[in-house]
Amino acid sequence: MNVFRFGSPWAFLLLIPFLAVVLLRRRREQPAALYSSVELLKLLPITFAQRVRRVLPGVKAMGLILIIAALARPQLGQEEFRIRTEGIAVQMCIDRSGSMQALDFPVDGQQVDRLTAVKSVFHDFVAGNDDFDGRPDDLIGLVAFGGFATALCPPTLDHGALLEVLQSVEIPKPIRDDQGRIINERLLQEEQATAIGDALALAVDRLKDLDSKSKVIVLLSDGENTAGVITPEDAADAAAQFGIKIYAVGVGTTGMAPYPGVDIFGRSVLQAQRVRLDEVTLKLLAEKTGGQYFNAQDTESLKRVYAEIDQLEKTEVEGRLYTEYREVFGFPMVTGVLCVLVCIILDATWLRSLP
Repeated sequence: MNVFRFGSPWAFLLLIPFLAVVLLRRRREQPAALYSSVELLKLLPITFAQRVRRVLPGVKAMGLILIIAALARPQLGQEEFRIRTEGIAVQMCIDRSGSMQALDFPVDGQQVDRLTAVKSVFHDFVAGNDDFDGRPDDLIGLVAFGGFATALCPPTLDHGALLEVLQSVEIPKPIRDDQGRIINERLLQEEQATAIGDALALAVDRLKDLDSKSKVIVLLSDGENTAGVITPEDAADAAAQFGIKIYAVGVGTTGMAPYPGVDIFGRSVLQAQRVRLDEVTLKLLAEKTGGQYFNAQDTESLKRVYAEIDQLEKTEVEGRLYTEYREVFGFPMVTGVLCVLVCIILDATWLRSLP
């Protein structure tokens, strides 16, 4: 909302002597010449110069008023209601194991893999859109895990950088040589496993020393723990010890799901594969830390999960009104000075000889 004000309103006190001078001049005005009758003078034509002469006092008065208004420092400001809040610390743990390739989540009318859907909704959760207000005051970090857990971004308020890092999270893919043989097969098998415990332990390590009134881990996984050196239960115990809550989100269901594959002719095809969602473990992790478990079977339910987490982890806010002003005295000052100068110049030149 635009707001207008005068920075130095006391300058309008100059109008008092200005008005006093105008009144005194009117009282002292005397006829230029004495005639017994002015009827003949009324018949004389009025010239253009005389018409201009009549408006000069008004123009000069308007110029002086504009100068006084400029001295009062008119200012235009943009008024905003901003929220000052302490914020919370959130560590996102995103599963990028092989099971996240299942193409059973719709986004914008297209079937995409589970990781793409998770990244899309996570982006909106952080940045905000029609469904979410965004989390501008929260410290948010990112851990991605498959067979290994990697801390990609520490908890930060620079959400632009965080979302750029998010786009780099990908499911491990095979690397083939000229003959089509997979040259990273062993590493690929390790990366397509699921190390939930290691990911949680890494997230706890990133959160435990932060000075935030609330610390939260949001775990998104569609599988069961099949790798790593730390069990999910031990990681949850560590989280509870440091007062960190785990919101576990089970992505998908147990059963058959379509996966991208390659047939014997090298063509891309969809293949049905069995997937298993370990809801028992995910529920246990939430219970141990005072969090909650959610199941997201499609994109819409995933949005609802994020919306519920968004409501559960609201911070107390304090509203403050901020207004940033800019000086706009230039226009009245320049206009007023021009008006006065034009009147002075005309009085001293073209209109000088007129009564």
